[in-house]
Amino acid sequence: MTYETTETSGTPEAYGRPGAPDPAGHRPRWNKVPEVTAYFWIIKVLCTTVGETAADLLNEKLGLGLTGVSLLMSGLLAAVLVVQFRTKSYRAGVYWLAVALISVVGTLISDNLTDNLGVPLETSTAVFAVALAVTFLVWYRREGTLSIHSVDTLSREAYYWLAVLFTFALGTAAGDLVAERMALGYRVSAVLFALAIAAVAVAHFALGLNAVLSFWIAYILTRPLGASIGDYLSQPTGDGGLGFGTVVTSVLFLTVILGLVVHLSITRRDVTDAGRRPVQAG
Repeated sequence: MTYETTETSGTPEAYGRPGAPDPAGHRPRWNKVPEVTAYFWIIKVLCTTVGETAADLLNEKLGLGLTGVSLLMSGLLAAVLVVQFRTKSYRAGVYWLAVALISVVGTLISDNLTDNLGVPLETSTAVFAVALAVTFLVWYRREGTLSIHSVDTLSREAYYWLAVLFTFALGTAAGDLVAERMALGYRVSAVLFALAIAAVAVAHFALGLNAVLSFWIAYILTRPLGASIGDYLSQPTGDGGLGFGTVVTSVLFLTVILGLVVHLSITRRDVTDAGRRPVQAG
């Protein structure tokens, strides 16, 4: 789905458009998020799948326990985000590594609440939904846009990655709620979330649903879709999966992600127009 466009409502005029003055007086920066193309959605779903299977794999193999693995992966994510924030423009390798790691961390956060603290999935789903809504509200009130084509200041990038983290945590909790608590199974859950994403696409392209709203709804839904696919492939047949295991599933999807990211790094097909020139300070 290629439907996320720049939203320019709010003040001052043109705030958020490439080349417009930055009222905060930030130094010139390029857009830090890729163009929303088929590549974007494919890699996003693959990353969410890896986030689910890799979290399970690390928890099983490292022997650190859920809390130890969570701390380790959070540290790695923090290091990669430092690199991401320090880059002056979108870099496919750094960006998608951050997405993959934040997918793992989001899964671990949700799993910690459920497995270690005994928080019901209904509660964690509601909490993450509220946290995401508050993030969007503050982001929009402060910046005047939620468009990913306007992630061109440090503050907008911070809001963006916080929102992404909450979408992954929310998607994990919601996916587990549907697949496990409601006992629909991984395959049925994947089909349901895929249909929901298709409905969003129809609402946007045929009914004129706002582009930015459509993007974020689809972005949230890809998380439980990818998680359901990952669980369906990796879980034992007795638990409703295909029994490929977390190792095979993780390696397979990581290989595909790596190939696509290398391709995009070379061709730069996912670089937005806003990413090709800086936003000049006024």
